[in-house]
Formats: sequence, structure tokens, C-alpha cells
Amino acid sequence: MSDVRLDAVRKVYPGGVEAVKGVSLEIADGQFCVLVGPSGCGKSTLLRMVAGLETISGGTCAIDGKVVNEIEPAERDIAMVFQNYALYPHMSVYDNMAYGLRNRGTPKDEIDARVKEAARILEVEPFLARKPKALSGGQRQRVAMGRAIVRKPKVFLFDEPLSNLDAKLRIQMRVEIKKLQRALKTTSIYVTHDQLEAMTLADQLVVMNKGQVEQAGAPLDLYEKPQTIFVAGFIGAPPMNLVTVPEAGLPGLTLIERPAGPVVLGIRPEHLHEQPMGPDTLTVEIVVSAVEAVGAETYLYGALHGHGPELIVRVPGRATHAPGQRIRACAEASQLHFFNPQTGRRID
Repeated sequence: MSDVRLDAVRKVYPGGVEAVKGVSLEIADGQFCVLVGPSGCGKSTLLRMVAGLETISGGTCAIDGKVVNEIEPAERDIAMVFQNYALYPHMSVYDNMAYGLRNRGTPKDEIDARVKEAARILEVEPFLARKPKALSGGQRQRVAMGRAIVRKPKVFLFDEPLSNLDAKLRIQMRVEIKKLQRALKTTSIYVTHDQLEAMTLADQLVVMNKGQVEQAGAPLDLYEKPQTIFVAGFIGAPPMNLVTVPEAGLPGLTLIERPAGPVVLGIRPEHLHEQPMGPDTLTVEIVVSAVEAVGAETYLYGALHGHGPELIVRVPGRATHAPGQRIRACAEASQLHFFNPQTGRRID
């Protein structure tokens, strides 16, 4: 078993700045956990505390049932993949991957077998004699991952490993990382600010905000039932439409059934349709201000009633809409989300 358990973990820097505020989290053996959130939310600090690169100010971190708060990073049996690859430029790919094993006194024949097996899995066998400068960004990232794989650690830690790659290569490497983790079945914690990357990789998705966990669970559970306004607006591309609706209502918006008092209404762009729905629906009238065609679908941006809050409507395929056009869109009652504007919490 190689589970990771965080219990009320805190990080307070000199001066009283609290970067992580009592995070409790369980990551099961073999699970791929992704920490996602905006810059400064505490996700990288939390990862570095698991790695032992940051001291823990309060609470406990346990790996495989053993509290590791006071244990040095080298003794935690973890392997970390960084954003900047951290390869030795004067060493070959083979030597970069073998370096950590040599430092641990691993027998030469075992080192050779592990390095070649990792190179085969990552498809970098033809490059074992090359130096990092002769590799592409994607190949360097594969080598960095190979260096972690040969360790056969209890836990993989990934600190935004794809952020230096171009968009096409990011998608390719994202798929490769997921396939690799499933094959190795190694417990993994992955940090990113890219919510699409987080959604596609995670078994458990953890959304962080201001040093705290906003919501944790299966990616689609967070997408379909966000528990806070922050999660609703952060998860999804384009984001969920969020409109503050006073008790008296808003011009251009008809809501047949709703909680009492002022609410924040949430509706995803793909759940708004131009054709009428059933009787239990939301109906909005917007004036189109921008049209964004992305190929298989088109996004219409427009202000409610021409001068109210802006909404996004997704329509399939090529759209014929133009700025200035007034449209009417509807949504089924089951697709609506309501939040308390004071607490930010979901109203069920």
C-alpha cells in the first residue's frame, strides 16, 4: 500500500503568511490525484510539503501509513518531476536516468535493466546516448519522467510538468502520462493550474483556493455538481455562467422555479439552447456582442436584455449569428445550479 494521508496540514511563512490552511486529504494507493487552482492558492506548497522540500507548520503527512513530517526528502521514497526538467546538461540521457540509482549503490546490471525498461516504455531508446540539448522539449520531459520511473518509488509527484510545452505537445504528453500512471499503478499527486488538464488526468480532483480545499472528488462530479461558486466558475471551459438574481428578478430572465431570496444562478453554456424547452425552464434574452467560432461549435457572448450580465451560449457547428442580434435561449430546470450569494455555497 502506498497511500498518502494529509491531516490538517498547515504552512505558515515568516511574517504570519498562511499559505496552506489546515488541508486534510486522503489519496488512495494507486490513485492519480490532481491539485488545481489559480496561482497562489497553495497547491505547489502542499506538494512540496509532501516531498519534504517545505517544512510542515502544523498537522501531519503520512506516506504508506508512516508520518514523514521529520523525515528527509531522500528517505521518503518519492520521485518528483519538475516543470523545468532539471536534467544534467553534461550527462547523456542514459546517465541522467541512472544517476539516482548509482547514488543509492544499486547494482550495475539492475541499473542497466531499469533504465532500458523505462526508455522502452517512454519511447526514448534511440536517444540514450544523446545530451539533453539535442532533445526536444517533449523528449526532455520523457527523460525526466524516466528518471523518476527507474526509482520505483511509492509516490510520484508532478509539479506542473507540462507548462513549458506547446499546446499540441501538452495534449500528447497528457495522454502519455495518464497511460503511464495506469500501467505502473503508482500513487501520484499532480499540480497544475490548467483545469482541462486536471479534468482529463485525475481520478481524484482537488480544487484549491486561498490555501484551502474548495471541493474534492471525481472530476465529473465536480463539473456536474459544484459545491461552491468558486468551483462552478473555475471548472469548465468556457466557464459556467454565473448571474446574481435579486428576489425581484432580472429583466430578460424568466425563472419559473427558484429558491427564495437573492441567489446566484449558474448555467453552463452547453445547457442553453435557442429552441424552446419544456415548461420548467429558464429563459434568457441576450443581445449578441461577440461570436467565437471554434470549429465543431460556436460560442455566443451577449448581455442579458442588452445591458445586463454577460452570458455565454454554445451552439453546435457553424453559426450565422452576428453582433447586435437578439436571441432567446432556454435551459431545462435540471441543469440549473443555485448558490447562496453570502456564503458562496450550493443550495440544493
